[in-house]
Amino acid sequence: MYRYDRIDQQIIDERVAQYRDQIGRHLAGDLSTDELRPLRLQNGLYIQRHGPMLRIAIPYGMLSATQLRKLAEISQRYDRGVGHFTTRQNMQLNWPQLEQTPAILGELASVEMHAVQTSGNCIRNITTDQFAGVAPDELTDPRPYCELLRQWSTFHPEFAFLPRKFKIAVNAATTDRAVIRAHDIGLELLRDERDGIGVRIFVGGGLGRTPILGQVIREFLPRRHLLSYLEAILRVYNRYGRRDNLYKARIKILVQALGIDAFRRQVEAEWAHLQDGPTTVPDEEFARIAAHFPPPAWETLPAVDELHAARVAADLAFANWVRRCVHPHRTPGYAAVTLSLKAPGAAPGDISDTQMLVVADLAERFSFGELRVTHEQNVVLADVRQRDLHEVWQIARRHRLATANIGLLTDIICCPGGDLCALANARSVPIADAVNEKFDDLDYLYDIGDISLNISGCMNSCGHHHVANIGILGVDKNDEEWYQITIGGQQGNSATIGKVIGPSFHAHEVPLVIEALISVHVEQRLPGERFIDTLQRIGVEPFKARAYAGRDRRRGARQENREVVNA
Repeated sequence: MYRYDRIDQQIIDERVAQYRDQIGRHLAGDLSTDELRPLRLQNGLYIQRHGPMLRIAIPYGMLSATQLRKLAEISQRYDRGVGHFTTRQNMQLNWPQLEQTPAILGELASVEMHAVQTSGNCIRNITTDQFAGVAPDELTDPRPYCELLRQWSTFHPEFAFLPRKFKIAVNAATTDRAVIRAHDIGLELLRDERDGIGVRIFVGGGLGRTPILGQVIREFLPRRHLLSYLEAILRVYNRYGRRDNLYKARIKILVQALGIDAFRRQVEAEWAHLQDGPTTVPDEEFARIAAHFPPPAWETLPAVDELHAARVAADLAFANWVRRCVHPHRTPGYAAVTLSLKAPGAAPGDISDTQMLVVADLAERFSFGELRVTHEQNVVLADVRQRDLHEVWQIARRHRLATANIGLLTDIICCPGGDLCALANARSVPIADAVNEKFDDLDYLYDIGDISLNISGCMNSCGHHHVANIGILGVDKNDEEWYQITIGGQQGNSATIGKVIGPSFHAHEVPLVIEALISVHVEQRLPGERFIDTLQRIGVEPFKARAYAGRDRRRGARQENREVVNA
């Protein structure tokens, strides 16, 4: 993985010193709360419902075991022993004390980590496929491209105060596991016979209040022009993006207002001044960065380990875990492993300090000391020998990291919601808990098959509910928590925005509505069909009708319960 050079370390150390001085002046009364606000946001510090929240950058989801141990130490010393992984592959600490945040940033800097550009109207953390470098369907390793973008965008003065936050994702596989079309810019790495590796560029995607999928602005751009072309896009956005309305400030609104053809003409005109200039990236620079991502010392192994195959045949629980949590690897005899952070009763994406230490140990013993954070809020060990899978499973199971539900209904993407976030209209985690409790039978989950369920506590869509087969959005109605349901969204190559099925539901109804939607799939599916396949074949109406069929009965029961309580 990428290691800091002298310049990297210097700029992070200088930023820590600068931030420590800013917090010191604020605590001394020399810097007001309003004056501090833009400064703390530049360092990942928010003020949430109950106090500060610190968002820590994990560039393109890559962590070393040493870094994860440091995160465990920080969470135990300065927080409540828990970290939360986000859909941008970052980590949030939800209970730090303001006066201790400079010390936290200093600790992070000691292991080549930071919190810059995890908030504010700048280029945020670049994300990519959690199986980067090991996926069998990969054209090339996308991590060097992510690192190039990180170095280019970090502290870039022209992009420090954009109209709104800006998100970029990179995919290099035949299957898009980075949801590139749901980003301000999505990059798909391709190969051209004449120009070699280049990118297809999508622009104007994003979720939130106005969910839109990105459109192609360039079918193929040679990689040497990547930075100059992205700079042209950002310059056009910086010049014409709206700053008078927070809700219309994202680049997707500008692209929609101009139309993709007119926006493309603006970008091409700007690029004419930048093409073949100082930001042209020579092959030598790509090679320099790629050298930080060499293949690990994989052994020469048989494609199928006989002992592993025997264990799968003899142990159903282990076989189920392998089926859901173990993924193909480009190198014979190896596999990638997803450690689930979706155990029953756990907040999706949360990881305790003890679990962090366990994962760090697993990474060092079994996966060359590295791990990845996924867009789905789980953790991946990318290079595990097949012969070691059983031992990894046994250790993970003892620490509630081996729930065999990856890709199933309870592998829920979920924001912290109203329990912590000041922007949320409703809580998210209790809804996830209720769904987990309703669908606590793994055999039934296996029968339902692949299905995604995402939950957001507000329109900002941090839970990415728009691109889930079933999406749940928290809304506030008369100071009560209600939930709007969307169906038909999906990620991947056929990314789709889900459709709202109708009026929102009260919190206690949500698990029953999910059950109703699932029942239509189970009744109507053809052999081998997933939930999304059944929905696309028969349409939304049967699902909608079933969801609302029992609503009057459920509301009547709720009113009776209220009367009994008030009697």
